[in-house]
Amino acid sequence: MPVPSRLPGQQPGAPVGSAAPVRRTPRGVARRPAPDLDAYRAAVAELLVEVGALADAESAGARQVLLDQRLREPEIASVLHATGQGFIGARETLLLEIARYRPHARGPAADLTALVRIYLLSRIDVMWWRDTAPFMTDAQVDASTELVDLEWLRRRELLRFRYQEQPATVLGRGVRAVRRRLLPDARPRTAGLRFRRARREVVGLLNDVGREFARLAPPGTPPLWVTSLVRSAEHQHRLRRLGYAAMVPSGHCLGYAVDVEMAWFERFGVREALAELLLARQRRGEVNVVDEGQTWHLCLAPAARARFRRAYEAEMGV
Repeated sequence: MPVPSRLPGQQPGAPVGSAAPVRRTPRGVARRPAPDLDAYRAAVAELLVEVGALADAESAGARQVLLDQRLREPEIASVLHATGQGFIGARETLLLEIARYRPHARGPAADLTALVRIYLLSRIDVMWWRDTAPFMTDAQVDASTELVDLEWLRRRELLRFRYQEQPATVLGRGVRAVRRRLLPDARPRTAGLRFRRARREVVGLLNDVGREFARLAPPGTPPLWVTSLVRSAEHQHRLRRLGYAAMVPSGHCLGYAVDVEMAWFERFGVREALAELLLARQRRGEVNVVDEGQTWHLCLAPAARARFRRAYEAEMGV
């Protein structure tokens, strides 16, 4: 079954080319060994315990000394070196994020420790996809042939997950507010998708996760719920101006990261089962997982991209 995007004339299933430059190691320069992601995550977890003990404003100097020391440890530095920013850029960005941090009731970074966790773990996304060009503007997201329209798929019952769009009008926002007052727990409390578009391989991943979740969840449990997909860098900076801890650079702006609802599923007794499902996929090397509280951030691993692209094409018949 053909799956068109919003662009007229696009052929479904057409090969996707990337405008990003291909990095080549110069002759005579040894390649760095691939970072050990298990060791990186373990080192980040240890660092977070220490950051938590120095989270108050009076400990700012000691906290910076701690970060300067711990970020240089090989387990952490190996990942930061491998991002497009390099070690120094990643370190300076983290320090700036800490300096500008203000608690935000609706944001994922509930405290300073959460901010450091989200930033450092999301650097795995940036390392994986460092040669991929980001979507810089909203117009690029809307026009990209690398993305497909989720609404077209939803109407044909080809999605194994749910989402809601952000209201585009004052009337739409009013209707959403009334619905929340009348049925406060009927849906997750989320603003919804700014762009209802996604990469084909990401749809393949989410459909696969959605099917597995449906098999393990008790009858009557709602399907997997996605709260965020692709974003433009323009929209990412818009979120930052609103006070959200929207990291830059971000896997969302590359089209390979998604956020899935977690807290809402507590009322159905399946939050822990969903968490274990996602962590198991991380252990298999399919995704990177970042606990952001209400939602969990997932990023597709390059090693799994081809498999989920094939799964998407087989499922859609393209």
